[in-house]
Amino acid sequence: MATVAQKMELPATSIKLPAARLDSTVSLEKVLCARRSIREFTAQPLELSQVSQLAWAAQGLTGPEAHRTAPSAGGLYALELYIIAGKVNGLLAGVYRYDLLSHELVSLLTADMRLELSRAALDQTSITQAAAIFAISAVYERISSKYGDRGIRYAHMEAGHAAQNLLLQAVALGLGAVLVGAFNDGKVKRLLNLSKQETPLYLIPVGKP
Repeated sequence: MATVAQKMELPATSIKLPAARLDSTVSLEKVLCARRSIREFTAQPLELSQVSQLAWAAQGLTGPEAHRTAPSAGGLYALELYIIAGKVNGLLAGVYRYDLLSHELVSLLTADMRLELSRAALDQTSITQAAAIFAISAVYERISSKYGDRGIRYAHMEAGHAAQNLLLQAVALGLGAVLVGAFNDGKVKRLLNLSKQETPLYLIPVGKP
């Protein structure tokens, strides 16, 4: 796996994702019952269609008024979603930001960042084993501008909604996932090239259990 020194920052290029599926034969009740924290994964890669579905479940658009799959206080939408690809068919290893308006991935840098990210997260092996890691960050100013300090609480609630959506979608796709909250914020911000305004809240490794 590449080190930080070997990573290559990319000009802004976008990868169009397959359209998200809006129906399936798996019931909500079934995925609620089956959801478990999965920390061990096979070496099997994810498909781009699976990454698309997971990104949409977490932060996708659900209507012409730009409503999303996860609720947000005041409709202010404090979150950003990133995909750290390791083994995804049709996608170079690297860090991508999810552009929900166009349902695209915007390339930020190319390198397999899983080992570095695991080190920033207390050496949790679920991150190195995962085919991809989804990262959720918050820009508190988007919501605190209206709600003050309480907006931070609302942003955390929003992150929980988005993360649970992703976990349930993973079950419906036959995948495993786990929430990771124990990590060094500064190191994760540096590895993912987050803006100064962003605070990382979740890392969510995903793979074939």
